[in-house]
Amino acid sequence: MTTSDLVLERLTRLHPKKIDLSLGRMERLLARLGHPERQLPPVVHVAGTNGKGSTVAYLRAMAEAAGLKVHAYTSPHLVRFNERIRLAGSLIAEEALTALLEECERANGEAPITFFEVTTAAALLAFARTPADLLLLEVGLGGRLDATNVVTRPRVAVITPVDLDHKEFLGSTVAAIAGEKAGIMKPDVPTVLGPQSREALEVFCERADLLDAPLLVAGADFTARRSGDGFTFTGAGRTGWALPRPALPGNHQIENAATAVAAALLLDLPEAAITAGLTAAEWPARLQRLTRGPLVRALPAGGELWLDGGHNPHAARALAAALEELAADGRPLALVSGLISTKDAAGYFGAFAGLQPPVVAVTIPDEAAARPAADIAAAAAAAGLAAETAPDLAAAVTLAAALAGERARVLICGSLYLAGKVLAENG
Repeated sequence: MTTSDLVLERLTRLHPKKIDLSLGRMERLLARLGHPERQLPPVVHVAGTNGKGSTVAYLRAMAEAAGLKVHAYTSPHLVRFNERIRLAGSLIAEEALTALLEECERANGEAPITFFEVTTAAALLAFARTPADLLLLEVGLGGRLDATNVVTRPRVAVITPVDLDHKEFLGSTVAAIAGEKAGIMKPDVPTVLGPQSREALEVFCERADLLDAPLLVAGADFTARRSGDGFTFTGAGRTGWALPRPALPGNHQIENAATAVAAALLLDLPEAAITAGLTAAEWPARLQRLTRGPLVRALPAGGELWLDGGHNPHAARALAAALEELAADGRPLALVSGLISTKDAAGYFGAFAGLQPPVVAVTIPDEAAARPAADIAAAAAAAGLAAETAPDLAAAVTLAAALAGERARVLICGSLYLAGKVLAENG
C-alpha cells in the first residue's frame, strides 16, 4: 500500500452515510483551498453514459500531437489511483499526490465529504498549480451536481451517448438522466453532442435554447461514415474529410472519434494533429487485446484474450457489434463476466443473445459490491446463454476457452472494477 493509499483510506471514512449529490460540500472545500477551480487552463468538460473516456483519450492525443501541454481527469482508475490525474502529459507522481490529498484533508477537517469530491478537489489543485494549455475534465456521475461542475465557464462541453445507468442516483428514464448530464451545459458555451436517442436529444435542445448555448449534434451538424480503412467526417465546413481508422477497435469508436474531432475543431486544433491523434490514442480495458501475462498463458495455444470494462446494456450492445465484426475470422467466442450488484445483468447479457457465447461467471475479487458468480450465471442463462461459474479468473479463462473450442477468443467483461483486477493480476 502506497502513502497516498493510506490517505485515501482515511478520507473514505469522511464519506456521508448516504450519497446525496450536491455541490455544497465541494464549494465549501474549494473556498478553503483558495478556489483552484478559478485558476485552470481552458477546460473541455465531458459527460455522458458511455464513451467519455475514449473521447477524452482521442482529444488528449490530438492536442498533444498539436504540441499542447494537456491535463486530464478521468475516473475510475483501473489499477492505481494516480491514473485519474494526468499533469501536462504525465501521471501525477506519488509524492505530489500524497501532498495534495493531505492538504485537502487538512482543509476539510472532519466535515462529511464524498471520496470523489475530496479527490476531485485535490486534482483541481494540481491542475491549477501546474502550467498547461488545456484541461480535459471528465464527469464522475451525472453532471448537474457532479463535483467537476464547479467549473462555470468551460471552453467546450461534450456529451457522449446517454442511456440508462446509475438509475438510483440520476433517474429511471433516459430523459431524466439526460437532464442531469445537461447540467454541464453553460450559457454561450458550445456543446458537442455524440449520437443520442430522440428522448435525450429533446432534453439537450431544450436546455441549449434556454441557455443560448450553441449545439453541434452528431448526425445533423456533423457525421462520420466508415470508408475503407478509415472514415469520412463531414461538418464544420468540411465535406468527406478522409480520416484514418481510430486506434481503439469497434465501430462505436468511430462515433466517439467523430465527437472528438468536432470538439477538436472548436479548439482550433490543426487537421494534421487531429489525424495523428486518432491513431495514437490509448485507453486500456476498452476492447483491449492482452498479449502476455499469466492469464494469457492460461489459454490453450492459438487462443486470444481480450478485455473490456463496459458495464451497462448500451455498452454491451456496442461491444457485441464489435465482436460480431471480429468474428469474421472464424474464431469462437466465450465470455468471462463479473458484474457489480447495481448493474442491469439481464440487459447486459441480452445484448449478446445473437452471438450465443458461453459465459463463465466470476465474483469480482475484493469488491464489496460484487454480484455473486452464481447470480451472474443465472442472469446469463435467463438471456439464453450457456453459463457456468469459476472460482477465480485463471480458472474462468481456462474453462471459457474449453467451452468455446479451438482458437477461442475469450473476452473478460462486465465491469471496470473487474478490468482493473485483470490488469493487476496479469501484470
